[in-house]
Amino acid sequence: MDYEFSLAHLAVLQSTPQEMVKIAAKTGYQYVSLRMTAVTPNERIYPLIEDRAMMKETKALLADTGVRVHDIELARLDPKIKPEDYLSFLEAGRELGARAVIAQLHDPDRDRAIERFARLCDLAKPLGLTVDLEFLTWTDNSDLMTAAAVLEAVNRPNAGLLVDTLHFSRSNCSLDDLKKLPRQWFHFVHLCDAPREAPTTKEGLIHAARSERYFPGEGGLNLREILACMPVVPYSLEIPNDVLMKALGPEEFSRRAIRAAERYLQGGD
Repeated sequence: MDYEFSLAHLAVLQSTPQEMVKIAAKTGYQYVSLRMTAVTPNERIYPLIEDRAMMKETKALLADTGVRVHDIELARLDPKIKPEDYLSFLEAGRELGARAVIAQLHDPDRDRAIERFARLCDLAKPLGLTVDLEFLTWTDNSDLMTAAAVLEAVNRPNAGLLVDTLHFSRSNCSLDDLKKLPRQWFHFVHLCDAPREAPTTKEGLIHAARSERYFPGEGGLNLREILACMPVVPYSLEIPNDVLMKALGPEEFSRRAIRAAERYLQGGD
């Protein structure tokens, strides 16, 4: 089977969007997944939304290489941020030809979170974008069924569920629950491996998620069982690993990531 892969920005966060497109083209990815908003206070952001020169150069490289933008991130909805605050972000995604937007809910008020997620879906729909809700162990939207309840409540045709294999495992989600969810909710997956034993603190979980992920097949997660519960979709390789990145550099790291994913999905160890 032929699989499609996207190079997730968190894996090569030191690389500009232009560099990412070049790396993806050289190493065999069909897509890139671009981070366009700040997730942490000290994180470098590439201002595709405001920087017209960067946008023009990135679009030219996409056209020249045939690499496409699969998804953009991150629309993080917390008590202070409204969906309308992301309109220019969504419009930049459309300009880049993106398919999807990653969203997270960091809001303890469930009614407000659901209402705002629905509004974000409505803003994205005329732009041709799905809005894919990612759950993270340490947030208010912490597991599979909590996220599924949001999608059921909003009932929007462009709403999706983003399963990250690390967060699925760390949240102790049920494979049986995953099998029962509507197939049309799944537009892509964040694929990575990690040690079977999870960190025991919030700080440890966050550090492992941002800095210590493994290539598929090199850790202890039940990846095959998780993936078997979903349709075959593009796999965004979100595999940040600070030690390997320092040793290999972005291009070689990205090459090894996709080769490992291909071997694993084709039945290798």
